[in-house]
Amino acid sequence: MNYSVKIKLLLYILSLSILFYSCKSGSGDKAKSPVQVNIIDVKHEYVIYYDSYPGTVVPLNLVELRGEVTGYITGIYFSDAQTVQKGQKLYEIDRSKYLASYEQAKANVDIASSNLDKTQLDANRYAQLSEQDAVAKQRLDYAQTDLINAKLQLIAAKAELAKTETDLRYSIITAPFDGTIGISQVKLGTLITPGQTILNIISSDNPIAVDFVIDEKSLIRFQKFNFKGITDKDSVFRIVLSDNSTYPYNGTLSFIDRAVDPQTGTIKVRLIFQNKNKLLKAGMSCNVKVLNQGGGSQIVIPFKAVIEQMGEYFVFIEDSAKAKQTKINVGLRMGDKIIVREGLKEGSKIVIDGIQKLQDGAPIKAGDLKTQSSTPIK
Repeated sequence: MNYSVKIKLLLYILSLSILFYSCKSGSGDKAKSPVQVNIIDVKHEYVIYYDSYPGTVVPLNLVELRGEVTGYITGIYFSDAQTVQKGQKLYEIDRSKYLASYEQAKANVDIASSNLDKTQLDANRYAQLSEQDAVAKQRLDYAQTDLINAKLQLIAAKAELAKTETDLRYSIITAPFDGTIGISQVKLGTLITPGQTILNIISSDNPIAVDFVIDEKSLIRFQKFNFKGITDKDSVFRIVLSDNSTYPYNGTLSFIDRAVDPQTGTIKVRLIFQNKNKLLKAGMSCNVKVLNQGGGSQIVIPFKAVIEQMGEYFVFIEDSAKAKQTKINVGLRMGDKIIVREGLKEGSKIVIDGIQKLQDGAPIKAGDLKTQSSTPIK
């Protein structure tokens, strides 16, 4: 290799080195440039929030209507899904044979009653004659035995009358309470098997219940909750329907079940709601909202300021124009905000925008300061 070629090679290597160190120096200066961020002041807010549980709408009363006597359906006196009143006639089972049996039983009672009157008179007469020694003692014994038998026959006749009267009454099926009846499971002419054939189902509508389950940890809080004096005007219990609308009436606590299910560790709770417009239907799903007594003045920050890493939560605090990563303990998330239980104090300044570019200790430059809203969160 001649001398001129060596000189050109050295000059080329030198130019590359200068370019490399120039780029490195430029990148280092850029890394030290403050990151543009938005910062807010941490403040307390008054918050009201609810714990959510999946719930199911259930009627307070529900009865399966079944025939108690054998026969064919001869009458249906309602429309499907109709509102019915207690005692309203719903179905009729062929009454002809039950009415005949009832009339015969009534006649048997009358016969037995007349026979009793006759034997009573005979027994009285023979008793008087016996006192005068005008009749044999044996004859008096026969009369008294006939009297006893007549009384027993009357009792048996009255029992048969009660039975036939019951059968006759069961041939007419009425509503046991006010409510809504479902779609009829039988038609005219259907043969009814006593105690087996389901005719229909009737359930109460207003008021109506909502059942949900809580875990045993929540049970302690529920038992400490002062439910006394709570009325349906208090917003302790609410429900949100499947279309995300909030039901217009608040609920009241009916009961907490007697025991925790050892397999699931949960216990049932029942609420009562007004249902004048029949908006709630048995079997509907809903979300039960229970007022959390932990509300009040809390530190609340925008959720976008929070960083999650391996199940832990952090925010960047502005400290002497640098970003300081700080661990926090978060509570309930409410829309675009979240409650901070521990790790922040009022007056701290946290980064809410530009977080993706930050590292712990990185220099930052604040933009226009934004003030957190003090509107109560519900």
